[in-house]
Amino acid sequence: MLIAIPEVLDAAALDRVRALTAGGDWTDGNATSGPQAALAKRNRQLPEDGDAARAAGAIVLDALGRAPLFIAAALPLKVFPPLFNRYAGGEAFGLHVDNAIRMKRGTDFRIRSDLSATLFLEDPASYDGGELVIEDRFGPQTVKLPAGHMILYPASSLHRVTPVTRGVRTAAFFWLQSMVRDDGARRMLFDLDQSVQTLAAERGQGDAVVVQLTGLYHNLLRRWADA
Repeated sequence: MLIAIPEVLDAAALDRVRALTAGGDWTDGNATSGPQAALAKRNRQLPEDGDAARAAGAIVLDALGRAPLFIAAALPLKVFPPLFNRYAGGEAFGLHVDNAIRMKRGTDFRIRSDLSATLFLEDPASYDGGELVIEDRFGPQTVKLPAGHMILYPASSLHRVTPVTRGVRTAAFFWLQSMVRDDGARRMLFDLDQSVQTLAAERGQGDAVVVQLTGLYHNLLRRWADA
């Protein structure tokens, strides 16, 4: 499932993240690459254990916890601490797939990467190129969202970032382990949840059909969830 999550960061949070990342120590983005990705990747990245990345990442994680659409779509079990990258001057990331397991260096924290996320931090009119191109089952999907908006997509997808030919593209990116491993099951749960929410807004939470469908949602989640 590929879904855009609008306004994950409001204007104030976006300003704080931008201020923190602007003063960070940007280094070679291949510090966190696997062997295949390293061949295709040309960008810069904040050190994941640096003060700037930790502080900005905490703002992103707090915002995610208050984003109901994200929670409904991802059903997150574990979230890898957000990382931050920057593209400029023709930098790009060729076609690749994300590692199945992500480990935080120096700790025993690891996740199975079911979902990947990119949170855009710059006004799309301020740079040329930098589109995230995801190879979806319906063909390539080109994504370039407003600042503060996020795209969520299966980590198993082939994807790339086109060259940035003007300006600077800065984004947060991270991976999630969902409570529901199977993307098809997660998609059905999301569709059911959204239908229940729409029906509840029309009929009220106490409506018999709403109650019945809510029970169906939770029973399916109980059947499919790992935790």
